[in-house]
Amino acid sequence: MRYFTLVLSNRTAVILVTAAVPSVWGSTYLVTTELLPPGRPLLAATIRALPAGLALVAITRRLPTGDWWWRATVLGALNIGAFFALLFVAAYRLPGGVAATVGAIQPLMVAGFAALLLAQRLTLRVGLCAVAGFAGVSLLVLRANAQIDTLGLTAALGGAISMALGVVLSKRWTPPVPVLASTGWQLVAGGLLLLPVTLLVEGAPPAHLTLENTLGYAYLAIVGSAIAYTLWFRGISLLSPTEVTFLGLLSPLVATTLGWLVLDQRLTPAQVAGAVTVLASVIIVQTTGPRPQPAAAAPPPAAPEPAHTTGAHTRG
Repeated sequence: MRYFTLVLSNRTAVILVTAAVPSVWGSTYLVTTELLPPGRPLLAATIRALPAGLALVAITRRLPTGDWWWRATVLGALNIGAFFALLFVAAYRLPGGVAATVGAIQPLMVAGFAALLLAQRLTLRVGLCAVAGFAGVSLLVLRANAQIDTLGLTAALGGAISMALGVVLSKRWTPPVPVLASTGWQLVAGGLLLLPVTLLVEGAPPAHLTLENTLGYAYLAIVGSAIAYTLWFRGISLLSPTEVTFLGLLSPLVATTLGWLVLDQRLTPAQVAGAVTVLASVIIVQTTGPRPQPAAAAPPPAAPEPAHTTGAHTRG
C-alpha cells in the first residue's frame, strides 16, 4: 500500500509540474502584447530560445556526442525552431482563435505518431478525449466571423505536426545526459535555426529597449524557455507522450482566463462550456493513464550448498 501511495503522489506531482508549463506558455500572449515591441515575433522567438539554451549549456558544461549532434538538431528544429517559425506565420495570417483551434488537434497527432514510432496502442478513450479537447478549445477561442487563410492554416497545421513529432521523438530518443543539458542542446539548435530567418525577415534588433521590453524578453527566456522546456522534457521522460500533449490544451485555457482577469475580456457561456470540456478531457486522460507497475520482488537467496567432506579446498 505504501508503494502505491508513493507512486500516486509521485505521478500526481509530475503531472502538476508538467501542467504548469503550458500554463506558463498561456501567458506568452499577454506578455507579448503588453511588454514586447510590436511586430517582432521572430525576434521574441529567437531571444526566447538561443540565450536560454546557451545559458543551460554553460551551466551543464555538456555537449552532444556521436548521434546526439544530429538528434539534438532534429529535436531542436521540431520542438523549437520550425515550430516557432510556423507559429509566427500562423499568428500573422490567422485570427488567434483559428490558430489555437488547429493546434488543439495535436493530441490526436501525438497518439498517431506514438502508435507508429513507439508501438503504443491508440485507444478509444484517447481518441474521444482528443475530439472533446479539440471541440472544447474551439468553443473557447474560435469565433463565427473568423476568416481562414490557406497559407496561415497550412502553417498552423505544420506547427502542430512539428511539435507532435518532436514530443514523440523526444520520448523515443532518451538522451545520455541530464534533462537540463539536453534541453540546452535543443534550445541552442532551435535558436540557431531561427536566427538567420529572424535577421532576414525582421532585420536587426531594435537599438533601444525599454525596461518593460527587457523584462518581457527575460520572462520569455528564463521562465518561458529555460525553466519551462526543462520541466516539459522531464514530463515527457516520465509520462507517456499522449498524457503530456493533452496538458498542452491548458495553454489556450490559461490565455483566455488571463484575458478575462487582466484585460477585462468578456467570457461567453460557450467559452465556459469549452473550458469545462477541455478540463474534463485533460483530467480523464491523466487519471486513467497507465500506472507504473510495482517492482518485482527480489528472489529468495539460494540455499547454501552442503559442504563436502572430501576434496574441498579454499581460495586465498
